[in-house]
Amino acid sequence: MNVTLVSAGGGRPETMTAECARVLEQAQCVIGAERLLNALPDQCTARRVKATRPADVCQAVLDCREENCVVLYSGDTGFYSGANALVPLLRRQGIVPQILPGLSSVQILAARIGRPWQNWNLVSAHSAACDPVTAVCSGRETFFLTGSLSASALCARLCEAGLGDLRVWVGENLTYPEEQVTETTAREGAARSFAPLSVLLAEPAPRMARRVPGMDDSAFVRGQVPMTKQEVRAAALAKLAVRPGEVCWDVGAGTGSVAVELALSTEGSAVFAVECDEEACALIEENRRQFGVWNLRLVRGRAPQALADLPAPDVVFIGGTKGEMTAVVRAVLARNPAARLCISAIALETLSAAVAALTACGLTAQVTQIAVSRTRPAGGLHLLTANNPIFLIAGNCS
Repeated sequence: MNVTLVSAGGGRPETMTAECARVLEQAQCVIGAERLLNALPDQCTARRVKATRPADVCQAVLDCREENCVVLYSGDTGFYSGANALVPLLRRQGIVPQILPGLSSVQILAARIGRPWQNWNLVSAHSAACDPVTAVCSGRETFFLTGSLSASALCARLCEAGLGDLRVWVGENLTYPEEQVTETTAREGAARSFAPLSVLLAEPAPRMARRVPGMDDSAFVRGQVPMTKQEVRAAALAKLAVRPGEVCWDVGAGTGSVAVELALSTEGSAVFAVECDEEACALIEENRRQFGVWNLRLVRGRAPQALADLPAPDVVFIGGTKGEMTAVVRAVLARNPAARLCISAIALETLSAAVAALTACGLTAQVTQIAVSRTRPAGGLHLLTANNPIFLIAGNCS
C-alpha cells in the first residue's frame, strides 16, 4: 500500500503542482475535506472518502484496500496542515507516507499584492489561543490563517489594543472565481464581513525598537505617581530574564515603567500591568501609547482579585500590593509554581513581608540591595546625591 499526502495548493486543479496532479490521477482512493474532493477533475477516482480529523483520516487510510491511497490537503502540507498530526499516527501503524509540497495561501496572497513573504511572521488563528496583538508586535508583517478568529475578529482585536489605523490586507476565496483582495485598516475591517475562506496580512505595529533594559527616567510620563528608577528597573529585568513568548505581570505597576520595558524586551510577549490607582492607570495608558507597546494590557483593579482572569504568568514584578503581599505571591504561584518573581521594596517592613511571603510558599528569597547616587552640579563642582536604597527580593530566579 502506497500512501501519499498531496498538497492541493489553492484548492483548484490549476493551482496544484504537476507532481501532485500526477499522483492524484494514479490514486485509487482519495481522502480529504469535502471542498477539495468536490474540486477534483473527473478523471480522478470515484473512490473518495470525506474525512478531516487526523484520527478519522488515519482510520480511513487503514480501511482503504487499494494499492495507491492519497490524502489531500489544501495549501501546502508543511504549513499549518493536518498532515503534521497525521504522519505520526500513520507511522505508529507501520505506514511511512510520501509527502508532496504545494502552493500555500501565503504565497498566493503575497503574489496578489506584489510583496515578498520571506520575512513575514506566520500565525494560525485556528486556535482561540491566537493573540493577534502580540503577533503584530513582532516587528514584521504578520500573516494570519483565519479560523476560530475570523478576519473581522482579528481586526477587532487589533482595534481594542489601539491599532485601528493599522493597514491590513484580506484575501477572500483565493484562486476561486469569487476571489477578492481588500486593502483596508483594522478599524474598517472590523466593521466588515469577509468570506469564511479568508487570510489576513497586517503591517507591523509601530513601536519603539527593542533595546537593553534601563531607559532614562525622563523618557516616561510620570506625574505624581511613584516610579521604579532606571538602575533598579534594569536590575529587576535582569533578574526576571523574560524570554520571547512568556507572559508577564507587573503588579502595582505605578507609571508602568517596568511593564513598558518588559513589553519592549521581547518580540511581543503579553504583558499585564495591574494597577488600582486611577491616576496611575492614566499614566500607564499614556506611556503605553508613547512607546507603542501594544502588547501591554492595563488591568484596572486591586491584586490579588484583579489577577484571577489573567493568563498564567511566567515572570512577575511586584511593585506594590497594598498590604496583600502574601496573598499576591500565593496567587502567582497557584497559577504557575515555576513563575519567576521579583519584588521591589523601599521600606524594611515591605522587605520583611516579601521574604516571609516567599519563604511561606517554599521559595528561597534572594535579596539584593541597590543604593544609587547621582551627581548634581554645585557651582563648578559635581556632588553626589543619594537616592533611597531599594531592595529587590527574587524567587525562582536563577
